[in-house]
Order: sequence, then C-alpha cells, then structure tokens
Amino acid sequence: MKVTEQSSNYSNLDRMSTRELLEGINREDHHVADVVAGCIPQVERLVEGIVGRVPEGGRVFYVGAGTSGRLGILDASEIPPTYGAPFDLFIGMMAGGDKAIRKAAEGAEDDKAQGWKDIEAFNPTDKDTVVGIAASGTTPYVIGAVEGARSRGLLTACITCNPDSPVAAAAEIPIVAVVGPEFVTGSTRMKAGTAQKLLLNMISTTTMIRLGHVKGNKMVDMQLTNKKLVDRGARMIMDETGLTDYDTARAMLLEHGSVRKAVDAFMAGNR
Repeated sequence: MKVTEQSSNYSNLDRMSTRELLEGINREDHHVADVVAGCIPQVERLVEGIVGRVPEGGRVFYVGAGTSGRLGILDASEIPPTYGAPFDLFIGMMAGGDKAIRKAAEGAEDDKAQGWKDIEAFNPTDKDTVVGIAASGTTPYVIGAVEGARSRGLLTACITCNPDSPVAAAAEIPIVAVVGPEFVTGSTRMKAGTAQKLLLNMISTTTMIRLGHVKGNKMVDMQLTNKKLVDRGARMIMDETGLTDYDTARAMLLEHGSVRKAVDAFMAGNR
C-alpha cells in the first residue's frame, strides 16, 4: 500500500474534541519540515539545472492534478508579481485545465497522453524543465508529461510523497518527501500538500535569487500592483540609498517603476 494511503495514526477522529483535533494535526505537521530538509540535495540539482537553462530561453513547467496541480499553479502565478519575471517563465498546468482549479474534472488525471499534449501547446524545447507533482506518484497525467519531456531531452523532476513510485522512476531528478500517513486517512491535501508547497517555494525562490531578482534580501524587481507594495518599495529604496525622506523615495519608485531602477538611477546620479 502507498504510504499516502495508509491508515492514520489516529483513531476515532469523530469522537475527538476540537482541541484534540487541532493538536493532532499540528503534531503531524511538525514532521514535514524535517522530511523536506532531507530532499535538499535533489532540489539543489534541480535548481542548478533550471538556472543554467533559463538564460538560454528555458522555462519551468509545473504539471499536476488535483491539489498537486493547484499548488503548482499557485507557485507559478506568484513569480511575476514577486520578482518581475515574465509570465511564461514558470507555467503551472493541471489535469482538466484551468476550469479544474476550482472544480474537479472527473477522470482528467487518468489520461496519460494528455500530460505531454498540454505541454506541447507551449512549443517546448530541450532548454525547458518539467516538474511533475503527484503526492501518490502514480497519476497517469503527470507520469505522461514527465516521460514525454524526458524522452525529448527536457530536464525532468518530480515531487512525490511515496517511495519507489512510477513518477520518480520517470524523472531524472526525483524529489521524494515521505511524510507518512495523513491525519485523515488518504487526505493528501494535508501533510503531503504542505511538503509540496515547501518544496515549490524552495525551487522557485532559490531560482529567482540565483537569477538576480533579489538584491541583498530585497525583491527589487517586484511589480507595484497595490499600495502595500508601493510602500514596501519606497522603504526598500530608503534602506538601499540612505534617503530619509519617504516621499522622495516613493516618487523615485513611481518614476522609475521598480526598486532596482530607482536605486540604480540614484546611485548613478550621486557618483
């Protein structure tokens, strides 16, 4: 039996108090970060591969189904506003298409051929990377995408929570985070989903830092899409330049459109 399908370590959940349920869930969640730490060498290989390919036009495709697909789409969608990267650098896709983000598409994940077909719509090249995300490690849609990509020379990886799974066998870089049975038996939106989210954070964040979208510890290329981010950007400029007047820093930010450009202009004008 798959680890993710094994019976919960807790019995009679329906008889527990609210406090007992919450403490049990939290107790299980504590294991996740330690398991993810053990995956760092594989994540490092993946990030290094991505960083080497992106300057040559490479992109990253996250491919999943259900919770796994939604997590990939979430991570990919946050890269452009956070780091000012192109919208097609990280591409999240899931079985059933965008309509499946909110409403499950029955049977979509069982179509093995569709995984690679969906990637083909983006005219992939061998500079691209495909990361298959499947807690079970057996999702046909994801396996098909990874196998199709690898056979055509793309860099392939997977994120799964079961050992010795088909998707791990298909990927060049298998990232396997075995977090154990779920608090609610088989509910992989819980610990498995948390592990996947942590790993996706690590992959995309480290990639963006390595590609130069962070200076010091600041998101200097973030998009100015709301007042909060304009305020954050103005304060970043103050930190970087030594300016003490907030209004001046804010005006510079709005004039140049990004923290990076505003700081560069300030530095050039004060040489």
